[in-house]
Amino acid sequence: MRRTKIVATLGPATDDPKVLDGLIAAGVDVIRLNYSYGSHDSHKRRIDQLRACSHARGTQVGAIIQRFRGGRVELREGASFTLDAAISPADGDEHRVGVTYVDLPKDVKRGDTLFIDDGRIVLEVKRVMGTGVECVVRVGGGLFDSKGLNRAGGGLSAGALTSKDRADIRHAVDIGADYIAVSFPRNAADIEEARRLIAESNGNCGVIAKIERAEALLCIDEILRASDGIMIARGDKRLILQARNANRLVITATQMMESMIANQIPTRAEVFDVANAVLDGTDAVMLSAETSVGKYPRKAVEAMDRICLETETQWGLRGADYRIDSLFDRIDEAIAMSTVYAANHIGAKAILALTETGATGIWMSRVLTGIPIFAFTRHPMTLRRVTLYRGVYPINFDVTHTDFLRVNREMIDILLERGAVHEEDIVVITKGDLRGKQGGTNGMKIVRVGELAAESAL
Repeated sequence: MRRTKIVATLGPATDDPKVLDGLIAAGVDVIRLNYSYGSHDSHKRRIDQLRACSHARGTQVGAIIQRFRGGRVELREGASFTLDAAISPADGDEHRVGVTYVDLPKDVKRGDTLFIDDGRIVLEVKRVMGTGVECVVRVGGGLFDSKGLNRAGGGLSAGALTSKDRADIRHAVDIGADYIAVSFPRNAADIEEARRLIAESNGNCGVIAKIERAEALLCIDEILRASDGIMIARGDKRLILQARNANRLVITATQMMESMIANQIPTRAEVFDVANAVLDGTDAVMLSAETSVGKYPRKAVEAMDRICLETETQWGLRGADYRIDSLFDRIDEAIAMSTVYAANHIGAKAILALTETGATGIWMSRVLTGIPIFAFTRHPMTLRRVTLYRGVYPINFDVTHTDFLRVNREMIDILLERGAVHEEDIVVITKGDLRGKQGGTNGMKIVRVGELAAESAL
């Protein structure tokens, strides 16, 4: 079973239901919708189609909706190019383009270096004139609409959320997003604003911070505490470790297998990028244009699946002493950590976690174990949320009684039917008092599958 999860971005290339079904069959765990492109109606159609396809297959697929700061112009090295807040978004050309960031002229000066589209385009500021910033192109290329803007060294004061972002968040909640990714957050306040907007829309989405600004790195601990996880560029091992230590999920993204937009196989460098992210402990690796507009979306997912599976065979059990010297503030967290420690040292074949929110799953998955963690829950959003957690697999399970022994048996029977465990296997079970209370996990039981019927209830 692949522990590292795969996120694929939907777009025109996946609008055919057969293509989308093929992505799910190929192993996609979570889809991403980019609100920088398309209409609200097109996004709703795509997520409705996703739910229908995943339901038909009897599987759970999570949904991340992202909005960040489509049209194309070619910028030539050495050419002049102006960023101007007074220009309409529809009036840009190879000489100038409008920006939504109205304070840009106040925040930059002559000699500053500006990065567009994750650094694909590099500009040097020559002078500031009223609402415009005149630049010279240092690294050119194709520039599409709605790309992010950053400055070398950070320091741009634009907030993470525009008025369109706020409308998009409300719509994302309405159509059932499981996570909302916030691009260009400066600090924890930007994440907290997104949470407030979600709450005002009566939503319960997780919030993921896309780390793209230098100033975000200065307060990364606060951003981690405020968010459910982070999205990072490939190669940033330090941020993966920080996220895991903070009990937050981490997605490695940005041009992971970009050559597969047009080619049927990835480059060797791309294979190593994905493999290194897996070895570093990322929860998920993400495909963007490879699946949204690429020629071979299913092949891109299949290639990423193969790389992850092969890489996961190259390293053994690690992290058995994770947080061994820590004090835990919560009973359910202590149970989660104790469970993985015991499972690692007794040779358990599976961990079965009966959960309301999925919290025990995220804690358990921070330990780099090869033991599969099955999250049994009755809540649809929890089922989809845990699809992003490394090594955690959702199982739809509703408890309608308070017979502990019967619950144990029913959970194990599901895994026996799936071939995930066998009669002689040892498994570890965690659950609460069967009262449907969030944060109520307070018990752990170690059993041998074939001997469960003779065991006493937990």
